Amino acid sequence: MIKRQIDGFIPSHVLLDLASRNPDNLSLIETIVRTQKIAQAASRGVVRYRIAAGKAERQIYDAKNASRLPGSRARFEGDPATTDNTVETAYSDHGHMKDFLKAVFGRNSIDGNGMNLVGTVHYGRNYNNAFWNGQQMTYGDGDQQIFRTFVLLDVIGHEMMHGVTEHTSGLEYYGESGAINESMSDVFGVVLRQWVNQVTVDKDSWLVGPGLFTDKVKGTALRSMLNPGTAYNDPRLGKDPQPDHYSKLYKGSGDNGGVHINSGIPNKAFALFANSVGGKAWENSLKVWWESNCGTNRIGSNADFATFAKKTVENCQKLFPQHVAALKKAWSDVGVSI
Repeated sequence: MIKRQIDGFIPSHVLLDLASRNPDNLSLIETIVRTQKIAQAASRGVVRYRIAAGKAERQIYDAKNASRLPGSRARFEGDPATTDNTVETAYSDHGHMKDFLKAVFGRNSIDGNGMNLVGTVHYGRNYNNAFWNGQQMTYGDGDQQIFRTFVLLDVIGHEMMHGVTEHTSGLEYYGESGAINESMSDVFGVVLRQWVNQVTVDKDSWLVGPGLFTDKVKGTALRSMLNPGTAYNDPRLGKDPQPDHYSKLYKGSGDNGGVHINSGIPNKAFALFANSVGGKAWENSLKVWWESNCGTNRIGSNADFATFAKKTVENCQKLFPQHVAALKKAWSDVGVSI
């Protein structure tokens, strides 16, 4: 099985492209190496945490710009507030993730069994990523040239949703199944943000990672769900490469067969469906996607777009039959046949 191992929120192929465009910014290459080391440490089980099995506790550590995990205890569940805004935001947003899973889906944390929501902030110097390594989140402070911050609610929801997918459908991280994996994380992160802020579908930007870039960059976010391919266009970044229709599918071997690039297609299908249904996405459209990836009637680990689309229609028929026509149209509008 092909697993997500070395890519953080900013994919390695994007960091490599950025490094070629910004040769004086060594932090971009260094970020790839550090992310690989974080992944290796997790696979070897060398990082030790405070044990509190089954309690879904928040545990936020501070690396203090060093590169050793997990770092020093900053704020754990029930601890008093600190004076560090980054620590406080991470602590709060980990709580939002836990509460969202419980309130909307009845799920006890990421693994369904009360897994602690662990995170390390201030990792390294100029580390340009947020990364779920199967055990915890790791957040850099960014280089302040291209990247401003990674402690953002939808980024946290995106990365932790990869953990949920690991424990449910286990979507293989290559090609179309990998793109569904990435899209599920985008969908979940954006709707988590909507839930926390009580924003209806018509009032949201449908951007993935707004606030990620500094003001020096011509870009609104890393991705746009409603309008894939329009999130950024800047000499230092290049142009957003996401297609918005299956006829434009990236078919190369880069990006693990286009897992981030092609996620724009199912992303747009969800955004179109949610906007057609209207209201609060977590009450209707997201539940169809959740059941199709995490529920009892879910896809297999090697599903392609057509298989996933068919599964969403099956689940929509059971959950919200009045919205099946809108769902079929959304998939048709992005060129995916059911």
